Amino acid sequence: MATMESLISLVNRIQRACTILGDYGGDSGGAAAAYLPTLWESLPSVAVVGGQSSGKSSVLESIVGRDFLPRGSGIVTRRPLVLQLHKTEPGVTEYAEFLHKQRERFTDFALVRKEIQEETDKITGKSKQISPVPIHMSIYSPNVVNLTLIDLPGLTKVAVEGQPESIVKDIENMVRLYVEKPNCIILAVTPANQDIATSDAIKLAREVDPEGERTFGVLTKLDLMDKGTNAQDVLEGRAYPLQHPWVGIVNRSQADINTKVDMIAARQRERKFFSTSPDYGHMASRMGSEYLAKLLSKHLESVIKTRIPGITSLINRSIDDLESELDHLGRPVAIDAGAQLYTILELCRAFDRVFKEHLDGGRPGGDRIYGVFDYQLPMALRKLPFDRHLSLQNVRKVVSEADGYQPHLIAPEQGYRRLIDGALNYFRGPAEASVDAVHFILKEIVRRSIGETQELKRFPSLQAEIASAAYDALERFREDSKKTTLRLVEMESSYLTVDFFRKLPLEAEKGGDPTFSNIDRYAEVHCRRIGSNISSYVGMVSQTMRNSIPKAVVHCQVKEAKRSLLDHFYTQVGKKEGKQLAELLGEDPALMERRQKCARRLELYRKARDEIDSVSWAE
Repeated sequence: MATMESLISLVNRIQRACTILGDYGGDSGGAAAAYLPTLWESLPSVAVVGGQSSGKSSVLESIVGRDFLPRGSGIVTRRPLVLQLHKTEPGVTEYAEFLHKQRERFTDFALVRKEIQEETDKITGKSKQISPVPIHMSIYSPNVVNLTLIDLPGLTKVAVEGQPESIVKDIENMVRLYVEKPNCIILAVTPANQDIATSDAIKLAREVDPEGERTFGVLTKLDLMDKGTNAQDVLEGRAYPLQHPWVGIVNRSQADINTKVDMIAARQRERKFFSTSPDYGHMASRMGSEYLAKLLSKHLESVIKTRIPGITSLINRSIDDLESELDHLGRPVAIDAGAQLYTILELCRAFDRVFKEHLDGGRPGGDRIYGVFDYQLPMALRKLPFDRHLSLQNVRKVVSEADGYQPHLIAPEQGYRRLIDGALNYFRGPAEASVDAVHFILKEIVRRSIGETQELKRFPSLQAEIASAAYDALERFREDSKKTTLRLVEMESSYLTVDFFRKLPLEAEKGGDPTFSNIDRYAEVHCRRIGSNISSYVGMVSQTMRNSIPKAVVHCQVKEAKRSLLDHFYTQVGKKEGKQLAELLGEDPALMERRQKCARRLELYRKARDEIDSVSWAE
C-alpha cells in the first residue's frame, strides 16, 4: 500500500513537469486553457508571505537546510521564487536545478545564490525594481520533505530611493495574486519583536482567507525579543487565534551567517533554544523549522486527499480537450515519401470536395455564376449601342458607302452585310465580359475553398501551391472559353440566316420604275426599312447569344474546373522527390510549436492520471 508521502511526491513531480511545460497559470494555450485553474494551480503549494526583513528567507533556508538565498538590506527578493523540494534517498548528493538551465546541476549552493541574483537582475536590472516573472528552481535532497514553496517579495509600507511610488501596491498585488488562489497554503511570517497587530502578512492573510483555513502563522526572531517578554500568547493561539497552530522559529544570527554556520548546527541550536527555554520549553516539540516542515507536509496530506477527486476530474476534462485540439491541429506528417504523396493527394481531394460544394450549391458561390448569365449578360446585351449603329444617318452612310461608284440595282446587299457585321461585332464585348466574370468568381471560390478546407490550414506551402496551380488552370480555361465564345460571335457573322430576310416583304421600287433616281433610292423611308430589318435580325441573334454564351462558358470553364482543376498539379506532384514533398508539407512554425506543446501537455496529463490512479493511501 503506497503511503500518502508517495502521493505528495507524485504531486511534486506533476508540478515540476507542469513548470517545465509552462503549464502554470495564465493561458496554457488551446482548448484546455479554458479550464481554470490549470493543473499546476489545482495542486497545493505553500506561499511564504511577510514584510521585508521579517525572516522569510531564513525560514525557507531552515526548511531546506541550505544557505542558498541572496541576502542584503531592503528588498532582496524582487521576483517570485517557485521552489520545489524533492526528497531523495539517504546518501544522495544534494543538488539544485533551474528551469532556465534544465541540464545544469548546481551542487555548490553559493553558486545557486549567485544564479538567483543574476537571473533576478536579468529582468529587474540591478535596481530595486520588482517583476512578477517567477524563477523556477528545484532542490533534490534527502534532508527535505516534498513541498512546493513560493518565496514572494517582502511587503513594505514605503518606497525607498530607486523605487517608484507604486512599489507598495505593486508588491501587495503580486503577493495577493498567489495567496488568493484557493489551493495556496499561506505561510504568514511575522517577527516576534513586532506587534502582531501590525503584521502585514497576517493582515493580508485575513483578507484572502478570513476563516484561516489556509493560513499558518510563523513567528520568527524569538531569541531577539526584549528580556522579560515572550510570545506565549501568540504561539498558544490566545493573542491571534488561527485554525492551525502557530510555529516559532529561531533564525540564524547575522554572526552565524557571516561565519557560515551550517544548517545542521543551526537546527541543533534551534532545538536547544526551545528545549531549554523557560518560556517555550513546554511546547518545544511543536516549535522549530523541522517541525514546521513536517507540519506543512502533514497538512498537504489532508489537502491532497480532499482535492484528488477534483484534480482527477480536471485532468480527465483536460485530456479530452487536448485530444480534441490535437485532432483539430492534425497529427504529425509521416516522413516516408510515399506517405507524404498520399497525404498531399488526400489534402487536394479535400480541397476539391469543398470547391465542388461551392459550385453545386452545398456552399455559396455557384449562385453568383448563375447571376452572371441571368442578370449581367442580358443587361450587357440590352446596353449594346444598336440604336446608334442603326440610326437613319448611319444606315444611309453605310449603304451609300457600300455602293461605291456604282449604285445598287435592286437591293443594297453590301450595305446590309456591313451593317449586320458591324452590329454583330458588338456581341464580342458581352461575350468576353461573361468569360472574365465567371473566371474571377471561380478564382474567388478557389481562394475561399482553400481557406475553408480545415485539413489544409496547417500547410501554408501546400496552400500556396494549390492556389497557384488552380489559378493557372483557371487561366487556361478562360482562354479556351474566350476563344469558344468569340467563335460563336464570328459564326453568326460568317453565315447569315437567309430565310429571315427571304420572309421579309420585297421592297418595291417606287412606281416599279427601275430608273428611280439615286436620291430617291436613299430616301428616309427606305433607310428606315433597312434599319428595322437589321434590328429584327440582330434581336434574333441576341437571343441566340444569350442562350449560347452561358453554354460555352459553363462547358469551357465551370465543367472543366470541376473535372480537371488540379490535373496538371497532380502530374507535377507525382514527379517530386521526398525533400520536395516534405517542403510542400511544411507547416506554420507557430502551429507546429502549438501541436508540440499540446502533445507534451497531453502526455503529462495522461501520466499524471495514471500515476494518481496507481497510488492509494490509507483511510
